[in-house]
Amino acid sequence: MANPTHRHTKSRRDKRRANWKGQIPNLSLCPECNEPKLSHRVCPNCGSYNGRKVLEIVEK
Repeated sequence: MANPTHRHTKSRRDKRRANWKGQIPNLSLCPECNEPKLSHRVCPNCGSYNGRKVLEIVEK
């Protein structure tokens, strides 16, 4: 297998590494309680998903 014959510059290396950044999660509002939640997941506040109650939330 071939190996690189010339060394890449620091700017080429850093340009490649510049795209590693954190992403903001895609939040949507729950239609039941209007709290932000992750898409395609059960709402942690009210326990509903797709218009029906899936989890029973116990309040402390």
